[in-house]
Amino acid sequence: MIRELEVKEKISIYRAELIAELNRILKFWSEKTVDNINGGFYGKIDNENNISPNAPKGSVLNARILWTFSAAYHHNRDHVSLGIADRAYHYIVNHFIDGQKGGVYWSVDYKGAPLDTKKQVYAIAFTIYALSEYYRASGNEAAKQKAVDLFYILVERAYDPIQTGYFEAFTKDWKPIADLRLSAKDANEKKTMNTHLHVLEAYTNLFLIWPDKALEEHINILLDNFLDHFIDHESHHLVLFFDEEWRRKSGLVSYGHDIEATWLLHEAAEVIENETMIEIIDRACIAIAEATIKGLDGDGGLWYEYEPAGDHLIKEKHWWVQAEAMVGFYNAWQISRNEKFLELSKNNWEFVKNKILDKTNGEWFWGIGQDGAVMRSEDKAGIWKCPYHNSRACLEIIKRIDFSE
Repeated sequence: MIRELEVKEKISIYRAELIAELNRILKFWSEKTVDNINGGFYGKIDNENNISPNAPKGSVLNARILWTFSAAYHHNRDHVSLGIADRAYHYIVNHFIDGQKGGVYWSVDYKGAPLDTKKQVYAIAFTIYALSEYYRASGNEAAKQKAVDLFYILVERAYDPIQTGYFEAFTKDWKPIADLRLSAKDANEKKTMNTHLHVLEAYTNLFLIWPDKALEEHINILLDNFLDHFIDHESHHLVLFFDEEWRRKSGLVSYGHDIEATWLLHEAAEVIENETMIEIIDRACIAIAEATIKGLDGDGGLWYEYEPAGDHLIKEKHWWVQAEAMVGFYNAWQISRNEKFLELSKNNWEFVKNKILDKTNGEWFWGIGQDGAVMRSEDKAGIWKCPYHNSRACLEIIKRIDFSE
């Protein structure tokens, strides 16, 4: 009984700190990023909060802003949050969604004109995810329909009906494209774990507002893709890159993606209420969480990546990796009731508080480099630096604590 009270007090403190941090994150994005001259949100803010007003605007950044403030409105019913979500929704509809060919542009210029018009499945997935959340916040039927339309176009244009899975990217006209990569650091392969994980995340959120049978079938197929291909059941890490016939093309370990996948896979199986799949997924997820522990440093932070072939550890601790560790280890505790996972989640939050929070200028630093110093050359807001991972970590853990009380 005493131990139970200690745990309850610990998670109560955790909850209070995350509520305060969530408010800090929302304040930064609502006050610092709104572009009142050219519309939408600035495309880039550096580590010192200097704005680049002419920077391109990314679809992923804008979708993640839409998701964040829609999800925040569920939590706080604050009309400032809903107002930011409204702004993001209209900007996405007016500038990113391709009304003629379908799908979503990768980027627009600072005035909102199409810039990089390739159809990256990853970006479309985040738009589905965000539109679904916005519908939950606003009840906007047009947003729901746009999410459903994007689901249909992914199934029609990007889904592999022979081998299953989703091809990575296409031209504006949905033709094959030579450069499939999300970023310069990625392998140029046709199927990637990262994209499939976020398609699954998007479909899971869409299912909450549109429990369609075809959608449920595609969620089950994606879960099977993870069990059959992406999860290495010997190492319990995720395989990141494949060709179109599911031949492995990488041995790289991404600790952040490993721990992120654990709770997103669990959530997907729960949302479609597939009890058999929940049991299988949960066993796999605990094994992945255990394997991820190898990537933790003594200060509670989670390293970025490891290349087994050269025994090379990338000794950086990026903001998003820490946010996913907080949720993933908390989820592992809820599934297993093994308190070490709760401690790992809390320890990671302590690392974030000590090293990642920008207590002067707001938001989170990109990360800590190999030398232990802040990576000051990286963005505070940009194509990849968004409010999604850290706000979601706060919202997700707050929700889980509230549900358990």
